[in-house]
Parts: sequence; structure tokens; C-alpha cells
Amino acid sequence: MSIGNSPEDDRPSDDRLDRPADESPAGERRADDRPSIGRVLQQARIDAGLTVDEVSTSTRVRIPIVHAIEQDDFSRCGGDVYARGHIRTLARAVGIDPAPLLAQYDEGHGGHPPQPTPAAPLFEAERIRSEPRRPNWTAAMVAAIVAVIGFVGFTAFGGGDDDGDGSKSVAEGSTPASTKPADKPKPHKPADPKPDPSDSAIAGVPRDKVTVKVDAADGRSWISAKDHSGRTLFDGVLEQGQAKTFQDKQKVDLVLGDAGAIELYVNGKHVENEFEPGQVERLSYTKGDPEAG
Repeated sequence: MSIGNSPEDDRPSDDRLDRPADESPAGERRADDRPSIGRVLQQARIDAGLTVDEVSTSTRVRIPIVHAIEQDDFSRCGGDVYARGHIRTLARAVGIDPAPLLAQYDEGHGGHPPQPTPAAPLFEAERIRSEPRRPNWTAAMVAAIVAVIGFVGFTAFGGGDDDGDGSKSVAEGSTPASTKPADKPKPHKPADPKPDPSDSAIAGVPRDKVTVKVDAADGRSWISAKDHSGRTLFDGVLEQGQAKTFQDKQKVDLVLGDAGAIELYVNGKHVENEFEPGQVERLSYTKGDPEAG
């Protein structure tokens, strides 16, 4: 939860009020008449009647970073990928189109959007457990039938070579060997696989905990999940089609390396999102989330 900011936090500094709109922070005149990215975001927030604290709460972008972006300082974002993600998130929060601002940012930082760093090389050392091989029940059944047929053939024809011994056995009242074939052994039916804990957790989520399911439905993505105390629940790559479920009694914090490939289910409800491929997102959910849905 963010600590409320003072009214002075939303007021631009004196040096920015005195500086002409077409000059950069370094004192150089801008190449065009467009206002800066920070100026556009700040003015849109003010027009929407929102404070920095309210924007920070709704977007989960920390207050110092919101202030820095509104002053066109992107050094605290942690890189171009994170900076673009914050610009997109803040623009949507104040009700403006993020596309022109992203294009303006790209022009000033290399001329093209940065390509997302693939997460796979960072986690090639991760040990992936192979699925257990199921027993070949067809081969076992064929082997059992062959064994029964061999036993019946030996019983029927193997004891008739010595007629003297056979007559003596019958004369003494012994019961001749039965040629009735033995009952075929019934193959054991494989036990039904146990349901995935992630599926059962979504089917009946407990009310006294927060339950978050991460499903890599549209592609592979690196994810990190922590509980309310900061303990790591998972840190690795989800292949396409894989899913993970996390629970905690208070809060689950997520970092999604490729948010566009992820489907989220919070406390049994699907979370609608507009994440784009390659977008990095930091999310946090509690027992009361999602508020609507």
C-alpha cells in the first residue's frame, strides 16, 4: 500500500516552471513543438483530477518513479523495456493513448522499440523433470497369454511318453493330470492420474487465502512469484501450455517476463488484461482481488 503524498509532490519544481516548454532539461531547444512525455502525462493526470498517489495505487507503479517520469527522468525505470511499460500503464491510467508517447520515447532512445530479451537463455540450466513412462500393458498381456498357452501345451503332451508309468498311476487310483488350462491372469488396470493441484486449487479456492493461477496459454514466459513475507514461491520459465498456482494467507506478488503470453486467474476468477507480447509486468493480489469480474 502506498503512503499518501503531500500536495507538494504533485507540483512541478520551480526550475521546470521557469523553463520554456520547447527546451529540454539540458537547456537545448527541442527539435519539434511537441510537449515532453512527462509534461503530457502530468497534464493528463491533472485534467483527470488524479493525484500521484492515486495513480500509483491504481497502476502499482511506485510514487518516486511516477514523479521521475513526469519530470522526463527515465533512469529510475531500470531500462527501456521497463520505461516503455510504465509509460503505457500511466497513459492508460490517466485516459490517453499511449502510442504517440511510446513513439516519441523510441525516437529519443534509439529510434525503434527495444526487442524483449528472451528468458530462455537465462534459465537453460533449469532441470526439467521428464514425465514418468507408463507401463506397456499390451506387451504384458501378450506375454501372459503366451505363457499360459505354453503351460497348457506342456501339460497336455509332456506327460504321455511313458505308458507304463501312466497306467500304473491310473491303476493305483491316482487322479490323472488335468488338461484344463489355467485361468488367465488379469492385467492390473493403471491407476487414474491424480489431478493437477493447480486445477483443483482453482475449482475450489479457500476464502481465507489468496489464490493466483498463472497459465502460459499463448507462449513461454519467465515468471517470479513471492508471498507476503518476500519468500520466493517460484522463479523460472513456464513453457506454453503449462500452469502454476500460488497461495498465501495475505498477498501474492508476481513478475511476468512476457505478460502477453499469460492468462491470470485470481481467487477463481479470470482477470481481463491488455498485456502485449514482450511486456514486463509487476502485479500484486490479495484476498479481495479481483474487485470486479
